[in-house]
Amino acid sequence: MDLKSTLLLTGGSAGSFKLLNAVIRVLPTPQPAQRKAWKWRNVSTSLAHSCLTGAGAVLCVDVCFLLVFYRHPQMMEDLISFCSLHSHTCTHISTSPPGYFIHDFLDMALNQPFKQSWELLLHHSLVISCFGLAVTSRLYLGFAAVSLLVEINSVFLHLRQLLILSGRRNNWLNVGTFLVFRACTLGWMSRWLARHSEHIPRYVLMMGAAGLSLISTMNVAMFYKMFKADILKNMRNATENH
Repeated sequence: MDLKSTLLLTGGSAGSFKLLNAVIRVLPTPQPAQRKAWKWRNVSTSLAHSCLTGAGAVLCVDVCFLLVFYRHPQMMEDLISFCSLHSHTCTHISTSPPGYFIHDFLDMALNQPFKQSWELLLHHSLVISCFGLAVTSRLYLGFAAVSLLVEINSVFLHLRQLLILSGRRNNWLNVGTFLVFRACTLGWMSRWLARHSEHIPRYVLMMGAAGLSLISTMNVAMFYKMFKADILKNMRNATENH
């Protein structure tokens, strides 16, 4: 895909999520969430993106890449430089152009105080940089495909936010998917990066190590806050009621 086509798809993708956000504006909003109408629209749009990307992750890793590994078994031994039409297409389709991240970046920058949004703004910048490198250079495609599994948990994280805004909560399912699809995936990626550091250019290694370290730190903090609010608080309430 040439640069012009990529730019057109990126603009179209950003416009599509902007349109979705506008459609959500006119849909009914739960009474408790009406005080935070912008947050409800932003999280609903993010949920739609996570559902699309999470489905793409399952298809890419569990279906599409199984086909790639079957037809090109050498890819299992070389997640860095091996590239086939199938692997490149799978990764490009699953990640899509960064239109959503551009839309969400601008949406938060314009509507939310920087102190509340800087972590997600930094996260979006890292995602655009890393996947942009993989797709444009046709390197690290297998590694990029595995990282998409994190998006499956993002579906539940966005659902949790919507439930909180509407006055409800979900507990163990969100915690379970966090540990399986987010913690385990990031742990495997860190281990793989450390084991193959001698085969990776220094600037790519620094980008990957910095990105994984920062995102892992953010995820530890997020898990602690989520576990404290959803599990420990409920356990204390249950104990007090008895």
